Amino acid sequence: MYDRYESPLGQRYASKEMQQIFSQDKKFKTWRKLWIALAESEKELGLDITQEQLDELIENKDTINYEVAKERERIVRHDVMSHVYAYGVQCPKAKGIIHLGATSCFVGDNTDLILMYEALELVKNKIVNVLAELKKFALTYKDLPVLAFTHFQPAQPTTLGKRAAIWAQDLQLDYEEICYLLEHKKLLGCKGTTGTQASFMELFDNDNEKVKELDKRIAKKMGYTDCYPVSTQTYSRKIDSRILQALSNIAQSAHKFSNDIRLLQHLKEVEEPFEKGQIGSSAMAYKRNPMRSERMASLANYVISDALNPALTAATQWFERTLDDSANKRISIPEGFLAVDGILDLYLNITDGLVVYPKVIHAHLMKELPFMATETILMDAVKAGGDRQELHERIRIHSMEAGKAVKEEGKENDLLARIAEDEMFPMHMEQLEAIMDPQNFVGRAPQQTEEYFHDFIDPILAKEKDALGIHADIQV
Repeated sequence: MYDRYESPLGQRYASKEMQQIFSQDKKFKTWRKLWIALAESEKELGLDITQEQLDELIENKDTINYEVAKERERIVRHDVMSHVYAYGVQCPKAKGIIHLGATSCFVGDNTDLILMYEALELVKNKIVNVLAELKKFALTYKDLPVLAFTHFQPAQPTTLGKRAAIWAQDLQLDYEEICYLLEHKKLLGCKGTTGTQASFMELFDNDNEKVKELDKRIAKKMGYTDCYPVSTQTYSRKIDSRILQALSNIAQSAHKFSNDIRLLQHLKEVEEPFEKGQIGSSAMAYKRNPMRSERMASLANYVISDALNPALTAATQWFERTLDDSANKRISIPEGFLAVDGILDLYLNITDGLVVYPKVIHAHLMKELPFMATETILMDAVKAGGDRQELHERIRIHSMEAGKAVKEEGKENDLLARIAEDEMFPMHMEQLEAIMDPQNFVGRAPQQTEEYFHDFIDPILAKEKDALGIHADIQV
């Protein structure tokens, strides 16, 4: 259809797998699974529900009669009761026990939790694959000296691999946060209209243990080990806020990476992948714009701001239930996941195809290295008998003059020649040039890179080996 709005998150950015998690089909089939789990558990605990009724529910769990539900909702204006009715049309023997004792939040909230945690699993798997690509890149270039920057001003060299280790460490922190959320996941269970389980106490003749057991059995049937011990009619909206903040953190990590890649592409040191037929600019045919990184940054901005939605919702809930969270939740949570999914696909695509230009990197480094080598030159001159204070002043003067020649006259950096010609420095040009080996200035960067990936990333990749192998199929 071309006459209706469709979200770009579905059309252009998110994967099929993430879209399926938040699809209508997945949602309503999960509702039916929950109704079956509720009925089975109630039967096991003594309520008058027959196996014939359960069999009927199970037989129709995946054949949702959407048109019946839509028509009913036009009359009753209630989505859950419309689907209870539609399920009952398919299951006439069981219609009287569908949703027995439950509220809308039994299916709505439990399903939201299930879908979010399933989506977090997919996000986690994609982070693992990005970490694997970053490891390959980092170890390939762990020994390649590059000009480092503080304040985007030239600074003491690092290596390209070490820079990638910094990108990886941010994602490692995000991975650990997601693991924590998944390790502590819970369902709402069946808590009733205000969270007191009064309706279930009535059904089970005030048998407290059976009502407690009902929660446990439903959770187990849905693949969970626990439910939240207390709630209102809903689970705490802090859970949504917590999960969206984890997505925001991933977006922050990705944004920092995309910024670095865009700046490196400007410097012509590193480029993101560029397809053979790709157009960089509609006007300037020669351009190779970093459009993947820019798209990543754009989606990241959206996710970071989207995280405010569930935070506001959590802050403004009234007592045991209000419905001012409903429309917000339907939009902010799926779209947060869809956007992060697109971000991670871009991250994987970029890291898998980064192009490095070592000669440009070396040229940039050597233009600035004489300034950074002055401390070493100073120490060597002092060892040869010079006065540190006098030598420091001479180096300062020579550095200012060399910098002025570069900036104002466009000349090459001649700092070494100035020092070699200064009689206060007992050093020849050959000695000075010998100091200019970039490897002398990167410190422990190669070792830090190897140690980091060995100690922190390799255990993750070993633990998550079944998740490896995801390839990002993105639209250029």
